[in-house]
Amino acid sequence: MPQLSDKPRIAFVASPSLKAREAARALSARYGDAPLDEADLIVALGGDGFMLRTLHEHRDRGLPVYGMKLGRVGFLMNQFEADSLEQRLAAAHPAVLHPLEMRVLRSDGSETNALAFNEISLLRQTNQAAHIEVALNGTVKLENLICDGVLVATPAGSTAYNLSAYGPILPLDANVLALTPISPFRPRRWRGALLPSSTEVRLRTLEPEHRPLSATADFIEVRHALEVIVREAREHAVTLLFDPEHNLAQRILDEQFAP
Repeated sequence: MPQLSDKPRIAFVASPSLKAREAARALSARYGDAPLDEADLIVALGGDGFMLRTLHEHRDRGLPVYGMKLGRVGFLMNQFEADSLEQRLAAAHPAVLHPLEMRVLRSDGSETNALAFNEISLLRQTNQAAHIEVALNGTVKLENLICDGVLVATPAGSTAYNLSAYGPILPLDANVLALTPISPFRPRRWRGALLPSSTEVRLRTLEPEHRPLSATADFIEVRHALEVIVREAREHAVTLLFDPEHNLAQRILDEQFAP
């Protein structure tokens, strides 16, 4: 990432909340608000959900993103502070994230592609348990995983849905992905796997008419999924900026010791 100047051109984006929009107006008046096409970086005001939407919406611009927490959850954000923003930006540590790509074949024959910075999940749509075949790099590893669903998480996303499903927390530079079942019933003792980041994961729906499933990449949902192929999209990248005393790698490490 290029070194930011002492007076970077900042584009502010804010979540729909009143608190975030008021903060954006005050910060814009103080530091200026550059058009996105002319900005050096983006400052996102909100919570983790808004940060994910910002990364998706502006990924192709190649601009680093510095978040400030004005929402309920802020794992991907820095603390909000109106003072010394330019100095904080100049001292910020970058974290480069590569998303996952999912390719979904649906029951009507259509195909959908989407990216995810946190996780890709396959979940049951009805009260019927999901029956899923799991294959890695073309080799079937589980002929029939009976569960509520299964997900593939990045290191950055391993502390989100993956953690709530009892998946492992992954160090940011581990070059692995978490394959985590959601409420597994059979095989009873299978609790997931750690995969090299180069692994291609194929999840195939068994009994799709009787047990329909939906695939989700972050907040992008595709219903009636027959097959989902997941891989790390190394050709895509985003850069998040964090205050040095609490950078993303340290946050993920600290989460393993959280009470």
